[in-house]
Amino acid sequence: MNLSHRLSTIPASPIRKLIPFAEQAKKQGVTVYRLNIGDPDIKTPEVMLTVLRQWDISTISYAQSKGDPEFLSALAWYYQRCGYPFITEHHIQVTSGGSEAIGMAMVAVCNPGDSLLVFEPFYANYQSIALLYDVRLVPIQTSLKNGFHLPDRSTIERYIDETTKGILLCNPNNPTGTVYRKDELTMLVSLAKDRDLFLLSDEVYREFVYDGRTHVSLLSYANELPEQIIVLDSVSKRYSLCGARLGALISINKELLDGVLRIAQGRLSSGFVDQKMAAKLVNVPDSYMQRVREEYEQRRNVVYEGLRSINGVGIHKPEGAFYTVVSLPVENAEMFCQWLLTDFRLEQETVMLAPANGFYLSEGKGKNEVRLAYVLEIPKLKRAIQILAKALDAW
Repeated sequence: MNLSHRLSTIPASPIRKLIPFAEQAKKQGVTVYRLNIGDPDIKTPEVMLTVLRQWDISTISYAQSKGDPEFLSALAWYYQRCGYPFITEHHIQVTSGGSEAIGMAMVAVCNPGDSLLVFEPFYANYQSIALLYDVRLVPIQTSLKNGFHLPDRSTIERYIDETTKGILLCNPNNPTGTVYRKDELTMLVSLAKDRDLFLLSDEVYREFVYDGRTHVSLLSYANELPEQIIVLDSVSKRYSLCGARLGALISINKELLDGVLRIAQGRLSSGFVDQKMAAKLVNVPDSYMQRVREEYEQRRNVVYEGLRSINGVGIHKPEGAFYTVVSLPVENAEMFCQWLLTDFRLEQETVMLAPANGFYLSEGKGKNEVRLAYVLEIPKLKRAIQILAKALDAW
């Protein structure tokens, strides 16, 4: 019996594919500094943990397919506080993580064989999700030389054809740490308006912007393009709730929301306990997010200064999120990343990175690049950079 062709086309995650080597190193007593995955070490807000500690409901039932009313109300409160008073519970679909929101949005706007434009390097799981739903991603290259900011409108328009249904972007960006300027987003909105395209905006890292920058959400343009803008979100990074698997799709397009609700009904619901816990976001003090942002900015500074001091490493200064893509003085970064785990040791310690070729679709791109997530406390980051410098010398 033959399995489906589609199954064989879905790539292994560049973020997770080397985990078996890391686990083997761990069994050998090696300390592995894991900078491959955006899994924060910041403590989850206490008000959320208290829900778990004091849980007294004896039956864990299904939640509503659209989302638990308490969690929906909390999300609406959050977006209104962000400056979007027109967003209510009616404009939100709760999803099982941000990944499900991405998939729902793709299904909502694309027929099989349709395409979405993406700016590479891009979050690797976009491709896995697109292949699952027979959507074609069309990559438009950006460059480390200008901090991976967007190309001009005329360049983007060259990639539009009869199959193009929209543009998918991540702002602040995973994997590059780029924060798109207002003029860049205004250009995309104008382009979408003129060419009848959807704009799918992944804004999971909205709070994490540095050096006094301000994040501009595509929700700012929702009334200008009410049918075409879809925002994708998650509580995973914002509140260190990756394991809760909760996200959201936000739109003021009623027909679209009615459709994704039917998809949600087909998968029944997101987790009931998770939503009860995350609904307490309304009680998270502002000081929590301020401290988290400051911590990541300090980590960003340590990583940037440390890496730029290593001979042959190319890096731009990340503007947001907690990732950066850097070029290394190696020909094959994937082989180097695997070697770090299988062969290299500095006092029984090593580093785990994500090879960046998996964040590109264009042939040959990213071969000498890695994505690094600065999700460890500063002393560990400093040690990881020291180990990386020694490893590059040895390589």
